[in-house]
This record gives sequence, structure tokens and C-alpha cells, in this order.
Amino acid sequence: MTTQYLVFDIGGTTIKYGLIDEALHLSHEGKCLTEHNHDGLILKQLQRVTRDYQAEYSLAGIGVSTAGIVGADGAIQYAGPTISDYQGTPIKAALMAQTGLPVFVVNDVDAALLGEQLAGGAKGATSAYCVALGTGIGGAYVEDGRLMTGAHATANSIGYTLYDPLTKTNYEQRASTLTLEYQLAKYQMSVKDAFEEAKRGTVPYVAIINDWAAEVATGLASILLLFDPDILLIGGAVSLQGQYLVDLLNNALKPLLPPDLIKTKITTAELADKAQLYGAMAGLLIR
Repeated sequence: MTTQYLVFDIGGTTIKYGLIDEALHLSHEGKCLTEHNHDGLILKQLQRVTRDYQAEYSLAGIGVSTAGIVGADGAIQYAGPTISDYQGTPIKAALMAQTGLPVFVVNDVDAALLGEQLAGGAKGATSAYCVALGTGIGGAYVEDGRLMTGAHATANSIGYTLYDPLTKTNYEQRASTLTLEYQLAKYQMSVKDAFEEAKRGTVPYVAIINDWAAEVATGLASILLLFDPDILLIGGAVSLQGQYLVDLLNNALKPLLPPDLIKTKITTAELADKAQLYGAMAGLLIR
């Protein structure tokens, strides 16, 4: 009988889920709404889907990727304002009590990196750092197969770093793709379309994209100097820009680093919006 794992990816508005087998085949996918966790809906949705899948399939474990900081007990230790009343939600304890199965709960950026190491852009790397560019900026670091999350599970919160007292902004307030969206709003241009225009050399998009890449590079430079990973992986929807984005960032890094010092390979994520699901499973395999 094929070993199958039930995996979830909890975002601000949607919960995605499916089954992954030992051959890394993802199937029986579905999704449901979080409704901003009204009346504790997220945990109720997890329990409902788990009940339905356990009734139909033989499950070996349950993996959950989620927004927020996850404590050692598998509960939500800290959650931002996008998901209300989420802090303290005992995901691991509740699902273990319901099913009797092993349960792994992990932050979504950590999950994305684990997924990429299992089946994507960081496969085979001894150490890898992931920078997820989106509404904010999150980081994750894996070394010798272990997530390095710090003593209090708050390591790699890189979006809060590089505070500038002149502008009163931190790294993610200057370099997230949300910030890029705001800058493009007056041109009624999406990030994806702006990249296409920049590739054609269209003014003013070349300058806007280059300036944004320079802001992203300031954080990457610190990561490269502090961690020296085999691979630095760029995640988030903007990673679909592939080698064009990698080239932009490598060029932006040149004035920030001593020449020929850094040997890390910078690349983009390969699993897109499936990385967190694979990462939730990966956590069960490396326990």
C-alpha cells in the first residue's frame, strides 16, 4: 500500500491541501477559505478536511504549513494582523488528538525552503537560505537537513531588519513586492507587466525595477556574509522572473560585497505555490 501524507498550506485567505505519496506525487488537491479565522474557523477547517481524508485514505501523517511563528509545541506562537485570533491555536495537539497520527506544523517560509530542498531548487544542497518576497519578506535557513529557527523560533525574521531612521522603514517596507506594487500603482501597471516592460527597456520601468532590486540586494548581502549558504533561493511570485531576476540581483550585489568573496549560488524557487505543501511533508520525513 502506498504511504500517503495529508498536507495543508494555510495562508491569509485560503487553505490549500492535498495528498503526497513517497514518490512525491501530489494529488487529490482542494482548497477552502479561512474567512479571516472568524470563530476559530481555520482549525475547524483542518479538522473537517482531516476527518474526510482519514475516512477515505490510509494516512501516515499530517503536515501543516502556516503563516505566523510556530512554537515547539506546534501551536501558533505569534500571528500578524492578517489572521485574527490565530495566536495560540493548538494545531498539532488538536490534530494528533483527533487522528493519533504524527503531525508536523511549520512556518510557511520554512516550509517553502524544506519543499525546495526535497524536490526543487535547493535539492542536494548542504545548506540553503530562502528569501520569500511578497506582502512582506521572510527568511528561512536549512543546514545539514535541519531548520535553524533560533532559540525562540523567531530567527530569520529578516523583514524587520535594516531599519532606516531617516525614512523610518525596515527592509520589507522598502524591498517587498508589495512596496513595488505601490510604486507601480500610479502607472496602473502590475509587477509582472512591469518586469516585461523593463526587459524591453521601457522607461520608467527599467529604473523602477532596478531600484527595487537594489533594495532587495541590501538584505541579500547581509545574508550572504552572515550565513554563506550553498544556495540562496528567491521565493514568492516574483521568482517566476527566473534568470532575469537572478541577473538583476547579482548585478545589484556587486557594489555591496568584496569582489570574488561570495561563492553562494543565487537561484529562484522551482515549486511555485506547491513548495509549502511539499515542505509540510518533508518535515514528517526528517523528524
